[in-house]
Amino acid sequence: MPKLKFLPHEVMCPEGAEIDADTGESILNAALAKDIHIEHACEKSCACTTCHVIVREGFHSLEEAEENEEDYLDKAWGLEPESRLSCQALIAEDDLVIEIPKYTINMVSEDH
Repeated sequence: MPKLKFLPHEVMCPEGAEIDADTGESILNAALAKDIHIEHACEKSCACTTCHVIVREGFHSLEEAEENEEDYLDKAWGLEPESRLSCQALIAEDDLVIEIPKYTINMVSEDH
């Protein structure tokens, strides 16, 4: 069972967090199940950038992003080579270290 280590984020997990996750589960669903409330304005449909994360370790264990995800990532605040939309990135066998960016671009605010 892979482990996800979330680096400290002043709002979503000030102390950081380490959680167990299931292979094949999205980073977003794993986080939400453990009360790490990553913003996701499009309801996980790959139609925004609010769930953008940076995979600091284990990035290469993830399947490559599809074209639609890449197009949205181009619009994300703080884009880095290891950026992914957490609703689309499926966990493989490797442990991951994840950073939640300080800011998001949210055109629509929904109550999550």
